Amino acid sequence: MEMDPRDVTARIARLLVYPVKSCAGVELEEARLCDTGLEFDRGWMVVDGDGEFLSQRELPRMVLIAPQVAAGQLLLRAPGMPLLRVAPESTPRPLHVQVWNDAIRAHDMGDAAARWLGEFLGRELRLVRFDPIVRRLSNLHWTGGLAALNQFSDGYPLLVTSEASLETLNGRLDAAGHAAVGMNRFRPNIVLSGIEAHDEDRLDVMQIATADGEVRIKPVKPCTRCAIPDIDPATAASSPEVNDALQAYRHNAALNGAVTFGTNAIVLQGVGQAVRVGQTVAADYRFD
Repeated sequence: MEMDPRDVTARIARLLVYPVKSCAGVELEEARLCDTGLEFDRGWMVVDGDGEFLSQRELPRMVLIAPQVAAGQLLLRAPGMPLLRVAPESTPRPLHVQVWNDAIRAHDMGDAAARWLGEFLGRELRLVRFDPIVRRLSNLHWTGGLAALNQFSDGYPLLVTSEASLETLNGRLDAAGHAAVGMNRFRPNIVLSGIEAHDEDRLDVMQIATADGEVRIKPVKPCTRCAIPDIDPATAASSPEVNDALQAYRHNAALNGAVTFGTNAIVLQGVGQAVRVGQTVAADYRFD
């Protein structure tokens, strides 16, 4: 399928999903696009006894938990722990949970998962799955009034970054005498190649030609950053070099000076289609 010429032509360099919010990611060659983002992304979440979500901000060791989805089951692996198979519950227990400002219904995944998480993370915790009948919307101000659905993501269906943005950051880290970091610190879903650093912030609707038609993804809001990029995904140790480097050049006036890296995006068209590494992405620049 051919598309009209655009200002920018890029390629999908990497695709990643994070089945359990704030745990390790899974890199894919192909992913099915849903209205909530890539299939299985943030479909499960860890909560405390009050149903409040927890992340690496409170529990850095969550990054050491490696999820996988296979044959309808969620599999969890972690250092020193047995493999946990979390089968879909035939009679899941409803549980009300809190994700930032959103109070929503989810499904508790049982006592075995709770014990496994508690042993590895050292707290009483529950694993919950998103209830597909729930409609959790992105911020309508940033989506321009469009009803964009999420599962347990922080607020938007997709996060887009670029290889060039990471190269620029790593250049600054090197100049300051620090080691380079990987893209997994920033937890994107789609990583683009072939564009300039941080051009993802300036793109209008991104078009991806697939065998089944056109996918259209709209960047809507630069992604503000907390302390999670300072956490080493290999060790769960935290040090401030990444955020210190970002503070020097990534303040965003449109977000009251918050530090940003990557851009949040929503799905306009193409639900059910497969996006693949290597596919062409075309877009025009946005002039706000």
